[in-house]
Order: sequence, then structure tokens, then C-alpha cells
Amino acid sequence: MKKLVITAGTAALVSLGAFLLPATAQAAVAISVQVAPPAPVYERVPPPRRGYVWAPGHYEYRHGRYVWSGGRWLTARPGYAYHRPDWVQRNGRWYYSQGRWDRDRDGVADRYDRDRDGDGVPNRYDRNPNRSNTAGYDRDRDGVANAHDRRPDDPRRQ
Repeated sequence: MKKLVITAGTAALVSLGAFLLPATAQAAVAISVQVAPPAPVYERVPPPRRGYVWAPGHYEYRHGRYVWSGGRWLTARPGYAYHRPDWVQRNGRWYYSQGRWDRDRDGVADRYDRDRDGDGVPNRYDRNPNRSNTAGYDRDRDGVANAHDRRPDDPRRQ
């Protein structure tokens, strides 16, 4: 009986510990270095592959020195453009910008983009910030939104 109680108590503590462990989160790491990265290494770009995007090689800063990370294939994300990692110089320091996917192809990562879909309406005021408001809201261009138009495909207003 004593073994059963100890086993049950141990199982309860282990399961409780699983709930108390902190959840893992992704954090953006800002890397800034005073020394410029070396010249890029030449890589032969392989022929295109259906459903994949080639991410070219780049230098990363690890353990106090630059390390070359070779190019690789990434699974394509329809509707997105891939921006390769790069080093940018600002105020005499070099800053690393990670590779990222961008929906509206404006060069600003979607998590920092104030207008993700590029329709001119800021995300906080946009009913659908991931889809352009200009597409599909007034198909017949009669000035009445499709949600309030009895005939959304008929340009003649009644």
C-alpha cells in the first residue's frame, strides 16, 4: 500500500511539474558587431525546384567570429516573398537581420509591418489585416460594399 501511495504521489508531482514549466517562446536576437563581415563565399545556385525557394548562404556571428552558413532549400510559402539574411551597417556597427518571409513584399517583416496586406489601411483599423481590402469588397465597383449590395456582381445600381 505504501508503494502505491508513493507511486501515485510521484506521478502527481511529475504531472503538476509539466503544467508549471514555462512555455518556450521565440525571441528575436539582436546581434551587433563592430567588425564588418567577410566577402560572401561563392555558391553555385542549383536549378529551381518546384515548391521550394533557394535561400543563399550567408555569414553568421557565433562564438566571437563569423561562420559561413551554406545555402539551402526552403519550402515555398505561396503569396510570400523570402528575404535572405543580411548584415546592415548603422552608426559604425554591423547588425544582423535574419531571413524572413514577407506577405506584401515591402521588405518589412510581417510582425513589424503596420500594413501587412499593403492596402493602405493600418492593421489596427483593418477588418482583415492579412487580405487586401481593395480585393473583393466591391467587385462591381458601384460604390456599395458587397456585404450591403443585393447584387454584388451587377454594376448598375437600382
